[in-house]
Amino acid sequence: MLLPSLSSWFLLTCSLVLLFGSCDPAPTSEQSRLVLMEQFSRPEVGFNWRNVTCPLCKAVFTILDIALLSDTNEERVASAVREVCIRLHLADEQVCRQITELFRDDFIRALQQSLLWPTEACALLVGPSCGKFDIYAPWNLTLPKVPKPPVTPPSPPKPGSPQSRVLFLTDIHWDQAYAVGSAADCKDPLCCRADSRAPKWRRREAGFWGTYSKCDLPLRTVENLLENAARDGPWDWVYWTGDIPAHNIWSQTRKQQLSELTVITRLIQKYLGPHVTVYPAIGNHESTPVNSFPPPFVHGNRSMSWLYDTMAEEWSAWLPEQALKTLRYGGFYTVEIQPGLRLVSLNMNFCARENFWLMVNSTDPANQLQWLVHILQDSENKGEKVHIIGHIPPGLCLSSWSWNYYHILNRYENTISGQFFGHTHLDEFQMFYDESTMSRPLGVAFIAPSATTYINLNPGFRVYYVDGNYKDSSRFVLDHETYILNLTTANQSPGAPSTPEQNPKWTLLYRATEAYGLTSLFPSDCDGLMQTFIKDDRSFQKFWYYRHKGHVSQFCKEMCKTTMLCFLRSGRYDELEQCDLLNGFKGEMARAARKTLC
Repeated sequence: MLLPSLSSWFLLTCSLVLLFGSCDPAPTSEQSRLVLMEQFSRPEVGFNWRNVTCPLCKAVFTILDIALLSDTNEERVASAVREVCIRLHLADEQVCRQITELFRDDFIRALQQSLLWPTEACALLVGPSCGKFDIYAPWNLTLPKVPKPPVTPPSPPKPGSPQSRVLFLTDIHWDQAYAVGSAADCKDPLCCRADSRAPKWRRREAGFWGTYSKCDLPLRTVENLLENAARDGPWDWVYWTGDIPAHNIWSQTRKQQLSELTVITRLIQKYLGPHVTVYPAIGNHESTPVNSFPPPFVHGNRSMSWLYDTMAEEWSAWLPEQALKTLRYGGFYTVEIQPGLRLVSLNMNFCARENFWLMVNSTDPANQLQWLVHILQDSENKGEKVHIIGHIPPGLCLSSWSWNYYHILNRYENTISGQFFGHTHLDEFQMFYDESTMSRPLGVAFIAPSATTYINLNPGFRVYYVDGNYKDSSRFVLDHETYILNLTTANQSPGAPSTPEQNPKWTLLYRATEAYGLTSLFPSDCDGLMQTFIKDDRSFQKFWYYRHKGHVSQFCKEMCKTTMLCFLRSGRYDELEQCDLLNGFKGEMARAARKTLC
């Protein structure tokens, strides 16, 4: 059965939105709003979609449902997708061909197993005006009937109390094809590579240690980061929240992903040493196709065992067998860090819209959140404090997943003392409040800056100072520091501008309490900091500068500032939407904010 040519064109569009909808903010008609979106979300990989009508979408998915009843039509569907990608210039021809081949089998299988009706698919792709997306309808977790204990807000530790010093690594994005002198401005989604083609009107070259452009890191910079981090130790432990591979998502293989996982894991072990325990979490780039994380009910070659089993093998020096067991099952685990402090590492890909396997079932995939509730109740019974790490911040997750996570955090606010995420590549945070009034701050999700330069950033890493190992410790974050490698100076030695520094220095960009005049980073402190940002624009612009790791070319004013303040207070996605609508952004800011990096 042949798909009509016009429908085929739209099929590609729909497919790419599901696969790469994370890459670009939604288009707007007003220039000022476009500037806002660019400032807030920063430009991503160059896939695009526009001018999709609701009737056309429904027609195409009706045809698609019929076409995919037969396996013989899969090649025709893939061919249509490939050709339209090329004709609409959604990407370079080579990228179109490679990415269609890479995604076709997994995406088609997920679509065949899903229960999506055409109206539901189009509600997802076009918007709620085109239908209702029932498959992501609200769902509720079951919480234990144990009453919530009285709230005991954290109090500052006594002077001289022990502190834990925690290294935090995220979004390394090592590019094996990074090439010094290659084009830093290119037509492809990722530049600074041996085959990057420069546009005729501009020519910048990739630097030795990294480049301010849509480029990832050479291995030497990753090693230099680890070497400097090891020198800055000792560390009590390390959190590492994923995204190892580069952004060449159109040409990745399982073999390549596993090789890069192994190389970076062993480099971390080499530089930090055998006596430092690292607690990893899984990023959205660890899989190929990117964002593709089928739940455990998917078996055979399309299951995630190829990735989880290798992770368990490589991380066995850091994690006990019980943690490795749930890691192999669903990519999440729990472990006791010290007596009185427990870690939960979540697989946040089960909350991401870009994970097209959630079309099959998005209701608490792998029962991860119900498992989290069990862990938290057990920790509450024991009097343990819990840190949660993950890749994607919960405020950028699917609405129902985000709502349930927020509900869990409210119930166990006495137990959860720290949340640590990455993914956005920027230095920021999101607040959590009591659900009854949405005014009393009770939690902070700290979002650490990336190691990679992608896009237009200095490389960086984070250090957390946590209330330490003693009786009745709150285990809350007391302070944090951000370190960067200034590429402007690292790529040219003093007195020899064309020669890079041989041993560049990673320097302290800022320490949070000193920069903002705070005594600690308890939820009440971070909430007060947001109030300061509203009243004192100089403090906010300082935050904006730090948010971009010391490399930003313009101030954030008016709508940009309003947007940013909305983001900071929105640990729950529907709060982001509400803030969006109240400020007249018509849903555009919320869509831009949740777009994940490809």
